Amino acid sequence: MKGLLQRVFDRVARGAPIDYEESKRLTASADPADRRRVASRPEIQPEVLYYLAADPDPGVRSAIAANDATPVQADLLLARDRDEEVRGALARKIARLAPGLTAAETDRLRRITFETLEILARDQAVRIRRILAETLQLMPDAPVAIVRQLARDDAIEVAGPILRFSPLLGSDDLLDIIAAGAASAALVAIADREGLGTDVAEAVAATDDDAAVAVLLANGSVQLREETIDRLAEEAANHPRWHRPLVARPRLSDRAIRRLAQFVAADLLARLTARSDLDPRTAAHLERVVMARLDGSGGGRGDACGAAAAADPDEAALARARQAQACGTLDASFVLDAAGQDRRLAAAGLALLAGVPLAVVDQILTAGSAKGAAALAWKAGLDATAAVQIQLRLARIPPASVLRASADGRYPLAPAALQWQIEFFASVAADTKQLATAGLG
Repeated sequence: MKGLLQRVFDRVARGAPIDYEESKRLTASADPADRRRVASRPEIQPEVLYYLAADPDPGVRSAIAANDATPVQADLLLARDRDEEVRGALARKIARLAPGLTAAETDRLRRITFETLEILARDQAVRIRRILAETLQLMPDAPVAIVRQLARDDAIEVAGPILRFSPLLGSDDLLDIIAAGAASAALVAIADREGLGTDVAEAVAATDDDAAVAVLLANGSVQLREETIDRLAEEAANHPRWHRPLVARPRLSDRAIRRLAQFVAADLLARLTARSDLDPRTAAHLERVVMARLDGSGGGRGDACGAAAAADPDEAALARARQAQACGTLDASFVLDAAGQDRRLAAAGLALLAGVPLAVVDQILTAGSAKGAAALAWKAGLDATAAVQIQLRLARIPPASVLRASADGRYPLAPAALQWQIEFFASVAADTKQLATAGLG
């Protein structure tokens, strides 16, 4: 008997086919190594392979699981095998057979294969699900239902490859995953997709997730709206990871550039100043910022660029505005940026730019006067377009009542009329102060 088996093994080693009687004798061997040799052969009869799917040796079952000739009924049995190595071998094979499978299969054998795939996609072992995800991640004809299931897996080792690469995930799928409260690692995978749609990119940006937004900004294939970039630039002071990819974006508004110049590191500031898309005013602004930082290495003007602190809110706002003025960054962009975050700081900035007391600015803004707010912007040296934003965002004038720039970009009121508004509100502020001092206000 031993000599017969040795001759059979020699034939196997040479790649010669094993006939039915030989395979039966090998299958009956007490040595697991003998049975594993049979289990790995593609020409073995299906009933023998099915029989070996229940073999007590996990190595034999693993070989059966990896064998393309194994009948699908055995695959279905092995999908619930107690040994993870067996299920792993099966997962690699079934994932390779997955293209074209659907949940609505009518052919019985293909339906069983799909059921096997479903079982493996729900496997309790992360490793098994990861094997499926890594195999299916690039397939354009993988089963969509399985891909969507893996994309929502709690383990990022499973969901990550699908979220990052699968061509079968559409915008609706990705938006649903984001809306469901995807974890940071899942958002990072989505943000790193090639050619990510604008709607999905905007949804990732809206999460303000530190890591995901950094990856999104660095993704050169992603298009983001200008207002989104401006908002991220405004918030980037608290997100150092966003600085470098923001500075490297090919298109930045002047507002975003000026905002970034307030806090990015020196090497990134140098990259901003070297951009070829700077308008003359922004270039001059950046030059002032650079000079202010150089001066800040010692006393004098650099001291004014230090942190400002004051107990009184008005004094604190004025101190911060004076700090920006000393650093050369107090301008229309400063005021408009502050308007969305700190109205008190925006009012203080306007007061310094216009050369009027903060009380006058307060009087104008609380009066809800379009003419007064436009006059304040004019007095501060802002253009007529910025004056519209001052009316809308600080004075909160209804859009229908806003005084807009003329066709040639000028203020709609004559300088004398604008100056009269400033003087009028200055006198009102003085009267209010006098009444308050007398205890009548």
